[in-house]
Amino acid sequence: MTVESPLSGDAAELTHVASKPDPNFVGRSIKPFGRWIVTAILLGVFSSVLLVEAYVNAGFVSDHAIPPGAYDTVPDTILQGGPIIDTTRGAVRSFHLPNRTIALTFDDGPDPTWTPRILQVLRRHRVNATFFVVGAQVSRHPQLVEQMFRAGDEVGIHTFTHPRLSELPRWRQHQEYSQTQMAIVRATGHKAALVRLPYSSTADAIDDANWDLIRDTGRLGYINVMTEADSRDWERPGTDAIVRNAIPPDGKSATVLLHDAGGDRMQTVAALDRLIPLLQQRGYTFTTVSDGLRKTLTNPQAGAGPAVIGNPPASAADERQGFALVTVIQIADETMSLLFVLFIAVGALTVARTFALFALAGRHARRRRSATWSWGPPVNEPVTVIVPAFNEQEGIEAAVRSLAGGDYPGGIEVVVVDDGSTDDTAGIVERLQLPNVRVVRIPNGGKPNALNVGMTLTDHDIVVMVDGDTVFEPDSVRHLVQPFADPNVGAVAGNVKVGNRTSVVARWQHIEYVIGFNLDRRLYDVMRCMPTVPGAIGAFRRQALLEIGGMSDDTLAEDTDVTMALCRNGWQVVYEERARAWTEAPATLRQLWLQRYRWSYGTMQAMWKHRCSVVERGPSGRFGRVGLPLLALFGILLPLLAPIIDILLVYGLLFTNRIETAAAWLAMLGLQALAAVVAFRLDREKLTPLWVLPLQQFVYRQLMYLVLIQSLVTALTGARLRWHKLRRTGSAGVAAPVSRA
Repeated sequence: MTVESPLSGDAAELTHVASKPDPNFVGRSIKPFGRWIVTAILLGVFSSVLLVEAYVNAGFVSDHAIPPGAYDTVPDTILQGGPIIDTTRGAVRSFHLPNRTIALTFDDGPDPTWTPRILQVLRRHRVNATFFVVGAQVSRHPQLVEQMFRAGDEVGIHTFTHPRLSELPRWRQHQEYSQTQMAIVRATGHKAALVRLPYSSTADAIDDANWDLIRDTGRLGYINVMTEADSRDWERPGTDAIVRNAIPPDGKSATVLLHDAGGDRMQTVAALDRLIPLLQQRGYTFTTVSDGLRKTLTNPQAGAGPAVIGNPPASAADERQGFALVTVIQIADETMSLLFVLFIAVGALTVARTFALFALAGRHARRRRSATWSWGPPVNEPVTVIVPAFNEQEGIEAAVRSLAGGDYPGGIEVVVVDDGSTDDTAGIVERLQLPNVRVVRIPNGGKPNALNVGMTLTDHDIVVMVDGDTVFEPDSVRHLVQPFADPNVGAVAGNVKVGNRTSVVARWQHIEYVIGFNLDRRLYDVMRCMPTVPGAIGAFRRQALLEIGGMSDDTLAEDTDVTMALCRNGWQVVYEERARAWTEAPATLRQLWLQRYRWSYGTMQAMWKHRCSVVERGPSGRFGRVGLPLLALFGILLPLLAPIIDILLVYGLLFTNRIETAAAWLAMLGLQALAAVVAFRLDREKLTPLWVLPLQQFVYRQLMYLVLIQSLVTALTGARLRWHKLRRTGSAGVAAPVSRA
């Protein structure tokens, strides 16, 4: 039977309701590439922040002795000279401090734990020291550097990330100095003239590689400071040994090497508290390196000294650069801290969701499989199945035959609403000449409009809505409508199965359908807050649909929209896992993207549309305060935050502890695998497809992340997303059984 555009009476009213725009969803139209640009910019900025953090957090081993190399190019005057080496302006000279003068020098800081304790000891004994700081640490703790500088201590450069400089290209070496300089400028408003190379030692241990570095720093205007008395506190030999190592030969001067970072410095603090009064009793004077050098230069025999020593004031341009550098690093630090907090939150949410699914889905399965379970008396009243179809010629015949041939005893009427198809969809159905099937041809008006038209063509109280590419099993309708024995049930969600499981992409979706959809529906059923009756297989009480005005086209997820409206109106929505429908999943990543993009965006629209239920009373308020938060938490927030796991996986494998990172990731994968096994067992599915689950983590999950992110960007920018028609091949029923007990 063919009916031409039967839009009159109730049909016209329902169509009007479906077509009326919601002012909440009127958005401006922007070009698709605009959203991609926004997304790309955000990802680029985020990646840059992580790279900055990785650079700043480059792991280093604190100062220790490294065997020297060859001495072929090092002048004897340097090897046999003092610890202060000046190679600025082409000079090659070194200096000792005056006799009985001690310059305490500290490397590797500042450290938020140990530097303040060392400063307390210095202030208690009224002694100043020279701190060779690591730029990355200065950027994080500028207040400590400012504190030491204001108290009269001297600040020198110990590079930005404490690398083995000889292994770096020249431009990276210069960055290590300049970035530390900028961090010092930001903290103090002054520059540093002194530098100490990481892993350096005494002057007589300078090899060719270090001499090349020392000459290069001189060309940059820096004075190098070596050590004369190495306390070896980095070995933690004990307080007595540190004190003994730091005492110079009687009457001699010394630059003493200590550390205020790089590990537990309790022994250093204790030794310092003993060393200072001990040397003061022996007549030693404590000074900073630059002040000691100035005293040396007052001796006429010392010769000319370097042009700049100490901590000269910085220029305004230097201060601006320092501000920019420190700000970027602080943003990177805060971002990484936030990521770790979110990582913990994601882990907690994932574990909570998994155990909630185990508990509630298991409870749902046990209750439904109980011998005493029943919806009530058998439902045998006639059922109308509405099939909205737009260019579905590939699969419409299999779909209609499966619907018309169901074993439901009450009788099945199939209404195919051809929504302005440009192919032979309607003709194929008509040529089947099935007695309980009729075709309705209407101008193209969208899926909600087609469903509303189909509803006006029947008086049956139970309406089943099915996508045009879906194949039912013989007993699907019978199981699907049985819950209507309960008069409180307004809609029933069926069990959607992927029929075309031949490709890897389709297998991934099969796993997702079983785990992410059907397991979730069991949970929502128990919680009585089902958010979506799938368009592929859903049954509705006609009265319930009329009460809410029929299907709406306010969103791109009309199935979610109508389900939320039913819940808010007090109707119970349940899940019947025995009612199975086989659908054709997208076989390519592009098709999958288009489908999920629409789903995600439509779900966000539906949630926004029904947001007022959060503050309402009665059934609407219950759904708003239970269903919407659950959907927002596990359907939007958790998937949006889930990429953090992968981001920190890559970050950890590249820049931090690989073993711990891999172990954490494998633990998360194991939890997902456990959930998958439980879901497949509950759904009575073979476990064989789960072999692709690990591969799913590297392609499919990332695609879903990007889909959700782009959907959110689209929603936030106010854009309207158009409907994307997916290409069908008619393979929905490939895996569907002919009959099932």
